[in-house]
Amino acid sequence: MKYVKECAVILGITLVGEWLNMLLPLPVPAGVYGLFLMLILFCTGALKLEQVEATGNFLLDIMPVMFVPAAAGLMDSFEQLRPVLAPLIIICVISTLAVMAVTGKTADLMIERGERHGKEKRYKGRKGGKKKS
Repeated sequence: MKYVKECAVILGITLVGEWLNMLLPLPVPAGVYGLFLMLILFCTGALKLEQVEATGNFLLDIMPVMFVPAAAGLMDSFEQLRPVLAPLIIICVISTLAVMAVTGKTADLMIERGERHGKEKRYKGRKGGKKKS
């Protein structure tokens, strides 16, 4: 019963994302609305990770299986893709490298910020809030 409840919560948030996509005239996919809604729910504490964690982990575990139909469709369309295959591969490589670089830089900045925040907490209790030399 736990998994049914968790699945209902995730699907409900997805449904609200679909409604927002229909209501708002912005070029944003419904899934993005759902993800932002879930983020807001997590940040406000209205939804706890434990309430959707097991089903979320299951969905992540089976995600590769969801790509099989898309891959089969690409194999059927190979003759149509052949003329644009080289540019497609180049674009995929460049965009993958760009995403990796931006993700790495963002992670570095977040780690530095976390370390700085940790140092500030350690030295806050000292006289004047300054570091000891």
